[in-house]
Amino acid sequence: MPESLLEQHAEALRLFGERLRAVADGQWDAPTPCSEWSVRDLVNHVTGEQLWIPPLVSEGRTVEEMGDAFSGDVLGEDPVAAWGQASAAAHAAFAAPGALDRTVRLSYGPALARAYCSELTADCVVHTWDLSRAIGADDRLPDGLVEFSIKEVMPYADGLAASGMYAAPLEVPAGANAQTRLLGLLGRRG
Repeated sequence: MPESLLEQHAEALRLFGERLRAVADGQWDAPTPCSEWSVRDLVNHVTGEQLWIPPLVSEGRTVEEMGDAFSGDVLGEDPVAAWGQASAAAHAAFAAPGALDRTVRLSYGPALARAYCSELTADCVVHTWDLSRAIGADDRLPDGLVEFSIKEVMPYADGLAASGMYAAPLEVPAGANAQTRLLGLLGRRG
């Protein structure tokens, strides 16, 4: 089980990439649990998130400076290759000496790169579940990544629905497993 933040991040990226490589040609327009997104939209979103990391973490740029550099289609003709390049560069940016201790300037204000990495790791984990569901792949997530994501999301779970980016948290049965609890926090039914 991965223990350090960088190991968790690498494992989340690896898992998403594994599911992405399982997308069949006819599945790119399939719906996902993210009601507004197709499989391609979802993959574009997660790939786009990775593209932001090097300029913000390695170069110290701001969201405002970057503008709409990563809006629209970032996948091109080869989504798997686009993901591979973006995720490798993102992980390298976080893994650079001292990178996790830097302050990054995000749309909601300054944050430690360590917190940004945690947030994006949890997001990648949940979107791996979304992608798995959309393509009919095994949607079980590794226990370590699930526990990591619960710890990351729990402090701000109530505000996610208000942001408009997530559905309202769902009530889960007493004794539900960790994955069901995580998905419920993010408005998804497992």
